[in-house]
Amino acid sequence: MGQKVNPIAFRTGINEDWKSRWYAPKSEFATLLVEDQKIRAFVNKHPTQNYKAAGIDRVEIERTRDEVKVTLFVARPGLIIGKKGQEVERLQNEMQNLIGRRINLKVEEVARPDLQAQLVAVKISEQLSRRASFRRTMKRAAEESMSAGAKGIKIQLAGRLGGAEMARREKQISGSIPLSTIRAKISYGFTEALTPQGHIGIQVWINQGNYGDETNGADAEKGQASKGPKRAYKR
Repeated sequence: MGQKVNPIAFRTGINEDWKSRWYAPKSEFATLLVEDQKIRAFVNKHPTQNYKAAGIDRVEIERTRDEVKVTLFVARPGLIIGKKGQEVERLQNEMQNLIGRRINLKVEEVARPDLQAQLVAVKISEQLSRRASFRRTMKRAAEESMSAGAKGIKIQLAGRLGGAEMARREKQISGSIPLSTIRAKISYGFTEALTPQGHIGIQVWINQGNYGDETNGADAEKGQASKGPKRAYKR
């Protein structure tokens, strides 16, 4: 029986930084942890605005003595910033009213959405909710990520695929996914697609190369190419 480990938790503190960076005494730790969860849930499941359509990859939170710094990494920042920055100011005020602390909200753009596993999983979820073919959707998502410079991608769907009566799992693997190698930079994402037949779980792993590599993203294929002809040795 294989033991599955979350790739992000496996590398946090070694190659990956924490998504929440702050220190608190034991008496306040639980309260601040719940506040972080409220902030992330509020952005992803806003009662009036669909901020999820902006393609939120992750939410990083950093606390100081005076304020809470919240950074949103999104694929389409214009949907959150709004006209003349009015939307981001409104979101910042709503967060301040939610937790009762001063918040400094920043929005940063994700350069290559096809290399971020969470954004790929959300894209697949949207297509499955519109009743697209799951095999065609998986294949197209894998091809787009590989053409964007990924060294490997693995997509796994679980549920009543295609409206079948019995739930099952389907996988799509391209390239290499070294999950047990800590130096490998693996992006992991999970979400659920809401279909009339039930929920479909979507897991995505993307191999972005190794930590510290000079070549990544679009230059990944160029970095793999040999600089000169290989020399043949005869015995």
